Amino acid sequence: MTPKYTNVHSKFKLDNLSYTYEDLMEVAYSYVKEGLPYQQELGDFLLDWLDDKDYIIVKTSGSTGKPKKLKIKKEAMVNSAIATGDFFNLKPGNKLLQCLPSNFIAGKMMIVRAIILGLELDMVEPSVLPRIDYEKDYDFCAFTPMQLKSFAKYLKSIKTVIVGGGRVSNTIIDLIKDKKPHVYETYGMTETVSHIAVKKLNNFSGQEEEKYFTTLPKIKLSQDERGCLIIEAPKLSDDKIVTNDIVDLKSDSSFKWLGRYDNVVNSGGIKLFPEQIESKLQDKIEGEFFIASKEDDTLGEKLILIIEGNNNDIDNTIFDDLDKYEKPKEIYTTPKFKETASGKVHRRKTLEALNLV
Repeated sequence: MTPKYTNVHSKFKLDNLSYTYEDLMEVAYSYVKEGLPYQQELGDFLLDWLDDKDYIIVKTSGSTGKPKKLKIKKEAMVNSAIATGDFFNLKPGNKLLQCLPSNFIAGKMMIVRAIILGLELDMVEPSVLPRIDYEKDYDFCAFTPMQLKSFAKYLKSIKTVIVGGGRVSNTIIDLIKDKKPHVYETYGMTETVSHIAVKKLNNFSGQEEEKYFTTLPKIKLSQDERGCLIIEAPKLSDDKIVTNDIVDLKSDSSFKWLGRYDNVVNSGGIKLFPEQIESKLQDKIEGEFFIASKEDDTLGEKLILIIEGNNNDIDNTIFDDLDKYEKPKEIYTTPKFKETASGKVHRRKTLEALNLV
């Protein structure tokens, strides 16, 4: 029988307790009224999920533009949960660890997967290093990059890990490369109802395809004239989703991510991808940083480096591995980056605060 958003799987458990549809509604009210902040967020989402509407309102993170509210069909969320379950072979009774906030799509989908697929969900308060029972084994968990970095030495208790919501540094990849659990980087957004593609970060078999993001079932990819990714996912969206992500498209189901179209720098006629330059610098600069540009009379746009902190004493040898045109012309520091509601770096607002745009 095809799962429906109006049903709660008989195998579903929340913090070791089984719940019917009616029981879950009571728990949701209890969390909203008496729970800790993260439990209140869970309660709010459960009340939205269990009401008589066929959609929920979801906030975007605002990391690539102004935060907005989207109407997402519950049926699409069910389809997304099934696709993830099929891809990662999740079975009823499998144990799920949830340590993401429940007020954004990634956290909401962890809950939906448990309810729809019949998984046993353990909720812990979201933090850089989630406090869990290290003696308990889990089949599946989602982390932010910062959480994964802090949690790397405890990964033995989790069978499969997905990580998203930010850049996965080479430092993190080094920490997990010899770990037994399978770790995947995800690609997705609120509009795609969480991830639609994943890429392996460890336990490689040597296949060329492992260097690329590979789509989940029933997702078809193409590009527009800008080189940006177009996603066709009829089970998730009635319309094709045109992104601002420039990609190297290997096939209609795999791609390599190059950067954001709105971040591309045209310096003297040379197109530069800040995210690619950041990848080369990520192990040479401590703390947060990003590559951007400012207006220049000669070049049109001048490449610049923005570093969080107060230390402007940068050794230029860190740029030795960069191509000639990739080397920043100026370096700026700021005590604290501007952030989105979900904690991601807000590039535009940070540049505005420095009077660079």
